[in-house]
Amino acid sequence: MNTKTKLKICIIGLGYVGLPLAVAFAKKKYSVTGFDINKSRVSELRNFYDKTGEIEKSDLTLVSTNLDFSNDDKCISLADIIIVSVPTPIKLDNTPDLEPLISATKIIAKNLKKKSVIVYESTVFPGATEEICVPIIQEISSFKFNRDFFVGYSPERINPGDKINKLENIKKVVSASNKETLETLEILYGDIIDAGIFSADSIKIAEASKITENIQRDVNIALINELHQIFSLMDIDTSKVIEAASTKWNFMKVKPGLVGGHCIGVDPHYMIYKSTGHGYVPNLMRNAREINEGMSTWVVNNFLQFCQVNSIDLITKKVTVLGYTFKKNCPDTRNTKVEQLLFFLKQLNIDLCIWDPWLEDQDKSYIRSKGFEVLDSEPLAMEIGFLCVKHDNILSLINESDSQVFDFTKTY
Repeated sequence: MNTKTKLKICIIGLGYVGLPLAVAFAKKKYSVTGFDINKSRVSELRNFYDKTGEIEKSDLTLVSTNLDFSNDDKCISLADIIIVSVPTPIKLDNTPDLEPLISATKIIAKNLKKKSVIVYESTVFPGATEEICVPIIQEISSFKFNRDFFVGYSPERINPGDKINKLENIKKVVSASNKETLETLEILYGDIIDAGIFSADSIKIAEASKITENIQRDVNIALINELHQIFSLMDIDTSKVIEAASTKWNFMKVKPGLVGGHCIGVDPHYMIYKSTGHGYVPNLMRNAREINEGMSTWVVNNFLQFCQVNSIDLITKKVTVLGYTFKKNCPDTRNTKVEQLLFFLKQLNIDLCIWDPWLEDQDKSYIRSKGFEVLDSEPLAMEIGFLCVKHDNILSLINESDSQVFDFTKTY
């Protein structure tokens, strides 16, 4: 393997995962190229602007001598290490949509140079890397696996919008197709990860570990969501229950909420798909998904009860929906469950508008195209607020407002 000064890294996909990786390696003086098929994304990054808010302009400027951005796939042919961080969404029928992963793999295969290492970070079901990606690379490149090219899997653990648990202080799981490649990845990732490296015994184990992390969280949130619905009927404050239960050392502290985004609401479907193919129906996972998917309906019904108890006439009042992105203090709108909630409210002929200070212009245009009013600035007055996402800006507005605000995580 080349020395650091000569080692070239190419990151495929410059979203919430790929860009922080590219910057981290560039800070350590590796020669890095970030590749993305989105020309506008590449253009923005070349102008030191990251719309995801994960990387500051100062950091992009700092690493500019070691980090370049491109949408020309020929840049891949220069790389010794190729790291894939593309989305792995689901289709309308909740089955895995591997098209972004397969497309990226095909692009890599046609530009691959011998002895390169391809590392996948995208979340997949166990076996996807070796059973789907490797055969594609072999077929297109005519290279022999573990002789002409090598493969690794290191699941991403980035938490969008989290300024505390960042890339460098989250332990990194690595795995590879042979011992030498594993040692290379241990050194490579060890150079940017302060929290340390955990080497999995196989690629399948590493794949399974990542999907298990998100499935466990989905199941735990589903349990709290179900308990929250029960406690609401019993007039018990769920937040105070969680506070009391958290005094025990082994209690897993989770709060009720809408489970959207590109990980927790998606990844369980990958395991459900794979396990069903092996003849096992994972009922707990399926039930958890149903509970979390049905939370939007419960929230709307709970809102209607709130209005009835507080004598709020929804025929004459305008509702300001506060927050749209899938999580707090983050501009990511992928798979946000607030959208589903908006359509439920619209079907009830409720007059509403949306304010979310984290929305990008393109997201505002999308929401408006669906027939909803989106505010460009902070609402000066609200007849009634409907809190969906607890952005810091929104909580500050609520604290300064005299308006009635419904918060579905509370028990009324």
